[in-house]
Amino acid sequence: MSQSLNFFVSSSSRSAATLPVSKPSLSFSSAAAAALRLPAKISGRGSIARASTSDLDSSSSVLVSHNGAGAGVAPAATREHGFGDALAAAIEVDAVTEAELKENGFRSTRRTKLVCTIGPATCGFEQLEALAVAGMNVARINMCHGTREWHKMVIERVRRLNEEKGFAVAIMMDTEGSEIHMGDLGGASSAKAEDGEIWTFSVRAFESSQPERTINVNYDGFAEDVKVGDDLLVDGGMVRFEVIEKIGPDVKCLCTDPGLLLPRANLTFWRDGKLVRERNAMLPTVSSKDWLDIDFGITEGVEFIAVSFVKSAEVINHLKSYIKARARDSDIAVIAKIESIDSLKNLEEIIQVSDGAMVARGDLGAQIPLEQVPSEQEKIVQLCRQLNKPVIVASQLLESMIEYPIPTRAEVADVSEAVRQRADALMLSGESAMGQYPDKALTVLRTVSLRIEKQWREQKQHEAMELPSIASSFGDSISEEICNSAAKMANNLGVDALFVYTKDGHMASLLSRCRPDCPIFAFTTTTSVRRRLNLQWGLIPFRLSFSDDMESNLNKTFSLLKARGMIKSGDLVVAVSDMLQSIQVMNVP
Repeated sequence: MSQSLNFFVSSSSRSAATLPVSKPSLSFSSAAAAALRLPAKISGRGSIARASTSDLDSSSSVLVSHNGAGAGVAPAATREHGFGDALAAAIEVDAVTEAELKENGFRSTRRTKLVCTIGPATCGFEQLEALAVAGMNVARINMCHGTREWHKMVIERVRRLNEEKGFAVAIMMDTEGSEIHMGDLGGASSAKAEDGEIWTFSVRAFESSQPERTINVNYDGFAEDVKVGDDLLVDGGMVRFEVIEKIGPDVKCLCTDPGLLLPRANLTFWRDGKLVRERNAMLPTVSSKDWLDIDFGITEGVEFIAVSFVKSAEVINHLKSYIKARARDSDIAVIAKIESIDSLKNLEEIIQVSDGAMVARGDLGAQIPLEQVPSEQEKIVQLCRQLNKPVIVASQLLESMIEYPIPTRAEVADVSEAVRQRADALMLSGESAMGQYPDKALTVLRTVSLRIEKQWREQKQHEAMELPSIASSFGDSISEEICNSAAKMANNLGVDALFVYTKDGHMASLLSRCRPDCPIFAFTTTTSVRRRLNLQWGLIPFRLSFSDDMESNLNKTFSLLKARGMIKSGDLVVAVSDMLQSIQVMNVP
């Protein structure tokens, strides 16, 4: 027999709905009010036990809705006669998550999401499947490298993986941006710059093979802007040169800090200890190549477009308007990459208009003092949380694993700190794109995330962060209060899971923002929304057809999940919905 406790907010009654949902002075339906009059207590396992159940028929497995209507749970006989398989097929969930839930239960699920950059080391179907099995939630394609034909092949393989193997891997396309960077090293995968060597950086286009120790630069004004004595940093300081001579379009440089040069690495130059950025600031955020890549991403239906070197909110608004005009039915999310001084200066306005943010620490660390990077990361993560925008911590998380099978202890500590800060996602770049151990690198992210999350829950460190109201309308205020109260209730009651039924994903994101102790089962009707939710902390996205009748939805969901062995009778859940503004607490029948 199911037990339910329902809180209903009347959206038409402003005086009632403006009160916090967790307080008793709300408008309830008659059935819910009758249920509330029953003496109730929390049993040892956290379920609700009542002294009387006059409002429920004890011989039936039907949940009584607030209007007296009910929807039956599929009886055991139905499942025994083979209909359980048909029921189970009516809901879509990630195959790895399903296996994890069956084997280890609700509390075992990882809350921090994982993003993998796809490159030569991981572009094959088998390699992509291995990453998905190891926990990849989002596949990132970097438009700095490869052709559009190559990226199209990767997208098709990810889509095939989802369809054939039951995953829900989303695709993020990352634009190149128009900052100053190197060329492709004449086709070589890398080049080693040794201490004391003289290298030439040139804006010339070479008709034949590129001369030895010569690097193309994409910015025509490069030779004019640099001065003898400037420091030239490659990829945020991985290699350092000193400018010693200028000859027309060529700049002769002495290698002072040796290292590995990679194709299309970012270039910055410093003068008297300060970043020279006048020309960089004048370059457009979205280049002509970027617009062609964005058209490609829209055509291929990627879930996310990450914009490099965002300088202002205007850039994001312009891009979102362009996407809407090109694909009216598209719900592509725009992620702002925070990786420049301009991004930090306009941080809040950029994040407010974006659909999410990425802390691109590599390029950011090339423009600000290194000792500032940790504090800026924490600031960005907290601001995104407050504004309800998913945030990805990226760049050099496990850099050593490009070459070695285990990370440094400092790298593990860095990953742990990002998880403690409650970032939505962690991202692998070169580690998964060209590294020798992409599967092992992803496994490190997964195991460290699970361990830190478990430790946090065991220590009962409920979130102390004050979450400001972000609602732009009265209806949004109701949704926000409901989600805040539902998350608090879930923590206090020790429930097994939060259920949210959402068509656009908004209420699921509001629950994720609260960072509750239990996992959040997010049910949505469209595949694109389901994949987009795969980036947000704590959400387990399902695709499920549902109606406006909350009790019918719950009964259907219980039947489907029980048929697949993902929940069991007696599990305690808190359910919310963006169709019916309510909080419902119940045991699975």
